[in-house]
Order: sequence, then C-alpha cells, then structure tokens
Amino acid sequence: MAGRTVRVGGLPADLPPDRVADKLTIHFLRSRNGGGEIADVQVLAGSQACALITFEALEVAQRILKAKNHVLSIGGKKYPLEVTAHGAELSPDEVTGSRQLLP
Repeated sequence: MAGRTVRVGGLPADLPPDRVADKLTIHFLRSRNGGGEIADVQVLAGSQACALITFEALEVAQRILKAKNHVLSIGGKKYPLEVTAHGAELSPDEVTGSRQLLP
C-alpha cells in the first residue's frame, strides 16, 4: 500500500460520510481528474473531516498529487479539496535517510 494512499481535506461537513465517500469515489475514478481504480475510501469524521483514498496503482496516486485543483461538486456547491500524500506511509527513500559508514 506504500505510496498509494492520499489524504483529502476540505470535505463538506454537512453531508453524511457515506455520501461523501461516494462522491469522492466518482471524482477520483475519472481519468480527467487524474484518477483511476480505487482500492479503498475511508472518510474520517471529526472537526476537520478528511478521507484516505487508496488507489490500486502507485502511478494513479502520483498523478492525483500532481494535479493542482481538485474541486468536488455536490448539489450545485463546489468544495475545493486539499490533496496530500498520506503521512503514515514513507517511501524507501524517506526511510533510508541515515547512512551507515563502514570502518
């Protein structure tokens, strides 16, 4: 799963989580949004609700992160989304930040 999950903020707080998950799935499946096949969508409730979206392919997650403007349209309202890499995952380059010196 490393690198395939993105965090999405800026979600509408006034809608049920399952409806938000459905709308996010539709948005991020569309190729015009840089999307592709999705493995999982989790909407996390709280004061600043967010979603974790895991894509089937790493390349799709990378495309999503490169796209600058993601706007979710629901019922005539537009919600600008903040898409970032999911912080719980580290790439091998980030994990191997220190080097071991041999004598």
